[in-house]
Amino acid sequence: MSSTVAQTPQTPPPSVATPCVKLCVVDGASGLCLGCFRTLSEIGAWSVLTDDQRATIMAGLPARRTRIDPALLGPA
Repeated sequence: MSSTVAQTPQTPPPSVATPCVKLCVVDGASGLCLGCFRTLSEIGAWSVLTDDQRATIMAGLPARRTRIDPALLGPA
Protein backbone atom coordinates (compact mmCIF):
# COMPACT_ATOMS: atom_id res chain seq x y z
CA MET A 1 0.00 0.00 0.00
CA SER A 2 1.56 3.28 -1.01
CA SER A 3 0.76 6.52 0.63
CA THR A 4 0.99 9.83 -1.06
CA VAL A 5 1.30 13.06 0.75
CA ALA A 6 -0.33 16.03 -0.87
CA GLN A 7 2.23 18.72 -1.39
CA THR A 8 1.19 22.31 -1.22
CA PRO A 9 2.72 24.56 -3.82
CA GLN A 10 5.48 26.64 -2.33
CA THR A 11 5.89 30.24 -3.26
CA PRO A 12 9.44 31.41 -3.74
CA PRO A 13 10.87 33.66 -1.06
CA PRO A 14 10.60 37.37 -1.77
CA SER A 15 13.50 38.79 -3.69
CA VAL A 16 16.15 40.57 -1.70
CA ALA A 17 16.50 44.25 -2.49
CA THR A 18 20.03 44.92 -3.61
CA PRO A 19 22.03 47.98 -4.61
CA CYS A 20 23.96 45.88 -7.15
CA VAL A 21 24.35 47.57 -10.52
CA LYS A 22 26.35 44.68 -12.04
CA LEU A 23 29.63 46.62 -11.97
CA CYS A 24 31.52 44.26 -9.69
CA VAL A 25 34.99 45.73 -9.26
CA VAL A 26 36.45 46.16 -5.78
CA ASP A 27 38.72 49.12 -5.09
CA GLY A 28 41.74 47.78 -3.21
CA ALA A 29 42.37 51.00 -1.27
CA SER A 30 38.87 51.35 0.16
CA GLY A 31 37.70 47.73 -0.03
CA LEU A 32 34.44 48.89 -1.59
CA CYS A 33 32.75 47.75 -4.78
CA LEU A 34 32.91 50.55 -7.37
CA GLY A 35 29.34 49.78 -8.44
CA CYS A 36 27.39 49.46 -5.21
CA PHE A 37 29.87 50.65 -2.54
CA ARG A 38 29.45 47.51 -0.42
CA THR A 39 32.32 45.52 1.06
CA LEU A 40 33.01 41.96 -0.08
CA SER A 41 31.70 40.74 3.29
CA GLU A 42 28.43 42.63 2.81
CA ILE A 43 28.06 41.36 -0.75
CA GLY A 44 28.69 37.77 0.34
CA ALA A 45 26.25 37.92 3.25
CA TRP A 46 23.55 39.95 1.48
CA SER A 47 21.13 37.06 0.89
CA VAL A 48 21.12 36.05 4.56
CA LEU A 49 20.95 39.50 6.15
CA THR A 50 17.70 40.66 7.68
CA ASP A 51 15.69 43.44 6.07
CA ASP A 52 16.81 45.77 8.87
CA GLN A 53 20.47 44.92 8.32
CA ARG A 54 20.16 45.50 4.56
CA ALA A 55 18.32 48.79 5.14
CA THR A 56 21.08 49.98 7.50
CA ILE A 57 23.76 49.17 4.95
CA MET A 58 21.82 50.77 2.10
CA ALA A 59 21.31 53.96 4.10
CA GLY A 60 25.07 54.37 4.45
CA LEU A 61 26.04 53.59 0.85
CA PRO A 62 25.82 57.12 -0.63
CA ALA A 63 28.33 58.45 1.91
CA ARG A 64 30.79 55.69 1.05
CA ARG A 65 31.31 57.10 -2.45
CA THR A 66 33.65 59.70 -0.93
CA ARG A 67 35.98 56.92 0.25
CA ILE A 68 36.81 55.98 -3.35
CA ASP A 69 39.30 57.86 -5.52
CA PRO A 70 37.14 59.98 -7.89
CA ALA A 71 39.41 58.98 -10.79
CA LEU A 72 38.08 55.43 -10.47
CA LEU A 73 34.43 56.50 -10.66
CA GLY A 74 32.48 57.74 -13.61
CA PRO A 75 30.36 60.87 -13.45
CA ALA A 76 28.02 61.02 -10.44
